[in-house]
Amino acid sequence: MSSKDLFKDYKPEIIEYEEEVDGGDEHKIRENRLDEKAMLLEKMRKAKAKAKGNQTTFRRNIRSENL
Repeated sequence: MSSKDLFKDYKPEIIEYEEEVDGGDEHKIRENRLDEKAMLLEKMRKAKAKAKGNQTTFRRNIRSENL
């Protein structure tokens, strides 16, 4: 039996999402956590930039004769 014969009477049905039946809170929790993570990362980035200020650190070359 070939696959064409096996699926000749197949008619795809449209499945609708029902939040009560399918338990729809998991994706909301994940989205909230990802948003909170992005907010905290941005907050840390700004705090590091503020702590550093506009400093530019110049490093001198290491001279081998002083070792």
